[in-house]
Amino acid sequence: MFGVVPKGIWQRTNPADENNLCNWAMRCLLIEDGNQLVLIDNGIGTKQDARFFSFYFLNGDDTLSKSLNKAGFSQDDVTDMFLTHLHFDHCGGGVVVENGKSKLAFKNAHYWSNEEHWKWATIPNAREKASFLKENILPIQESGQLKFTSLNEASPFSQFDIFYASGHTDKMMIPMIRYKDKTICFMADLLPSVGHIPLPYVMGYDTRPLLTLEEKERFLTEAAEKNYILFLEHDPVNECCTVKQTEKGIRLDQTFSLQEIV
Repeated sequence: MFGVVPKGIWQRTNPADENNLCNWAMRCLLIEDGNQLVLIDNGIGTKQDARFFSFYFLNGDDTLSKSLNKAGFSQDDVTDMFLTHLHFDHCGGGVVVENGKSKLAFKNAHYWSNEEHWKWATIPNAREKASFLKENILPIQESGQLKFTSLNEASPFSQFDIFYASGHTDKMMIPMIRYKDKTICFMADLLPSVGHIPLPYVMGYDTRPLLTLEEKERFLTEAAEKNYILFLEHDPVNECCTVKQTEKGIRLDQTFSLQEIV
């Protein structure tokens, strides 16, 4: 998760357990706006076999369905399923298997990707092939509910703009959500946790780590200048943070829950 950064350094913020593993979240974000209910990412899902899940030591009692219900909604209420990218821990919950057949978990929703990333995921390189699982992806296209954003056009969503980043995987989408007088950025894998704020802290999963460095520097510099709220998908402790410019570069400013800003 921290690439070439030595464990002796990164374990200060994300200590490993006896199996040399760190705990991570799969935190999604729900946007309600009139009759539109947009869900950003949907986690790992439940349809893989026991061998697959044995590698990941899933823990905790939260589920996407329970979280939606807690907010007063069901999966059928979601109108738009926005996928930052198609790695299995971000899109696996979008497709379920019942009686041996695949179907969409959000039957009334359009599923959003972009053409460039879709092609990247459906004709995967050897490096990412294990992260792009066809059972998570192909049923979306077969359903007829797949839609694409365009890199050359404005966001199709009135609630947010989209920043496209290609260091982690090609054309990952970072929603920059307008909320009252604030900008809330769903950071996906551009910034998995507060432990990844220093620029060299780049995941070993990233296909173009030097490009990630450039994208992080550009995005976080703007985030510090404009006081963006960074919503963290994978941080096991911190939901949101802000960053600031220091003599050592961009560093953590504050951490807080999403509830504290709404």
